[in-house]
Amino acid sequence: MSASPFSCVLWDVDGTIADATPGIFPRLLEVLASFGLPAPDAATMPQWVGPPLYESFQQIAGLSPEQADDALARYRGLAARDGYAASVDIYPGVPEVIRAVATTGIPQATASTKPENQVRAILEHHGMIDLFTAISGARSGTEGRNDGKALVVGWALERLRAAGADTSRPVLVGDRHHDVNGAAEYGIPVIFAEWGFGDASEGDSAAHRAADAAALKRLLLP
Repeated sequence: MSASPFSCVLWDVDGTIADATPGIFPRLLEVLASFGLPAPDAATMPQWVGPPLYESFQQIAGLSPEQADDALARYRGLAARDGYAASVDIYPGVPEVIRAVATTGIPQATASTKPENQVRAILEHHGMIDLFTAISGARSGTEGRNDGKALVVGWALERLRAAGADTSRPVLVGDRHHDVNGAAEYGIPVIFAEWGFGDASEGDSAAHRAADAAALKRLLLP
């Protein structure tokens, strides 16, 4: 076993493990256009990656809750059509960190507001699914529209415990303030992934920052 300061590692997915924007952005633009809304500018687009889309359709696009329901259904229909793992890039060095952590015997789980079936598809496609003790993501369909970060973090901890994992000293790796705030509800420290989509200030309350995968590995496996 490693002398890691952490007994288990929780991972955000979009912006931390995977860059799904080559698929997310075209689908998002198609959905917004179907409501007669203009395309967001380049500076605004990254704000859509990370938070639950149901929330973003209201807060960023100004849709009503009913319209956001419709928009979410349209978006997920497009994602199913395209294939959940299509046009998803994996950040350089991150799979190697996940493998190194798994090799030490430290259990890992995802804690993503991306639908759980999509998380599984991405990890399976890229050969990483077996490195995780538990997969936690949002529920599919409108049932999971309000599944925020704190909720999926709680599920990740429950599933790790059910598998016999030690969750006494968890850490979450994420790239948005939603990760920091969601983990804070459980007193979990966060390593802020600076390569993701969050503004640098979103990591101000994080316990640590990692500029790249090598820095992340040093924090997880000193």
